[in-house]
Amino acid sequence: MEFALGNYTLVTEFILLGFPTLPELQIVLFLIFLMLYGMILVGNIGLMLLISMDPHLQTPMYLFLSNLSFVDLCYSSVIVPKMLVNFLSENKSISYYGCALQFYFFCTFADTESFILAAMAYDRYVAICNPLLYTVVVSQGVCIRLIVLSYIGGNLSSLVHMSFAFILKYCDKNVINHFFCDLPPLLKLSCTDTTVNEWLLSTYGSSVEITCFFIIVISYFFILLSVLKIRSAGGRKKAFSTCASHLTSVAIYQGTLLFIYSRPSSLYSPNTDKLVSVFYTIIIPVLNPLIYSLRNKDVKDAAKKALRLKVDSS
Repeated sequence: MEFALGNYTLVTEFILLGFPTLPELQIVLFLIFLMLYGMILVGNIGLMLLISMDPHLQTPMYLFLSNLSFVDLCYSSVIVPKMLVNFLSENKSISYYGCALQFYFFCTFADTESFILAAMAYDRYVAICNPLLYTVVVSQGVCIRLIVLSYIGGNLSSLVHMSFAFILKYCDKNVINHFFCDLPPLLKLSCTDTTVNEWLLSTYGSSVEITCFFIIVISYFFILLSVLKIRSAGGRKKAFSTCASHLTSVAIYQGTLLFIYSRPSSLYSPNTDKLVSVFYTIIIPVLNPLIYSLRNKDVKDAAKKALRLKVDSS
């Protein structure tokens, strides 16, 4: 739907192009992504329930991990259900305000995840470099404040991008070459100057990710120095194993976000970016519960205990 305003015909809805293929392949893609979304729900909700029920997991590290699962669940749920509907529907439209809300919530939870990953790196730094002060420096109160600040930071970052993106005029063209309302393909449709938006995306947006990445790198630099001072090979292995899951998650998540949002707009490639976006919106929320459970003895022990209790009760 469109309506005229002066010399402009402004759009009131957008079309999400998604993955244009044969109808038969759309069904196949629907089944694949439905299965992946099911894994996201089971993995992340399961991990949150496990952490909340086991008293041995009531520590700052697992409080961060529980919130990481919550954020993964939220930003994938902002995108995947609409994408699944579009696989089966000929009408792939999303309203102007629906697009704005989808982008706002996606950006909020995506940036919140970056802040939480940075807070988790700080938590590991204190645990390994200052173990005697850990319970004082990273108390429950400090942990909660860091989590709250992560959500506030994600919300403010999202508000900046959404406010500037949706004061632009979108005329005539309304087909977004993507499977959700992401900023780079959306700016391509604007009939007004997007210089400020592109600057915000490449500088302010990148600075959020780079700042979080810098905190993580500095934390792990000092962790490495501390670990190298440990004389026993077993002690070094144990110290590295506590960080391996987090480093894996950071490398995958931050790497894909920096690839998508830190490039100049001239290097934007719709097909490549759609594939990379699938990775950080769907694959990473599938992988994170596996990464943090399969490589974590405490989580595996808690899972075994929960299974034993379920078997005994039945």
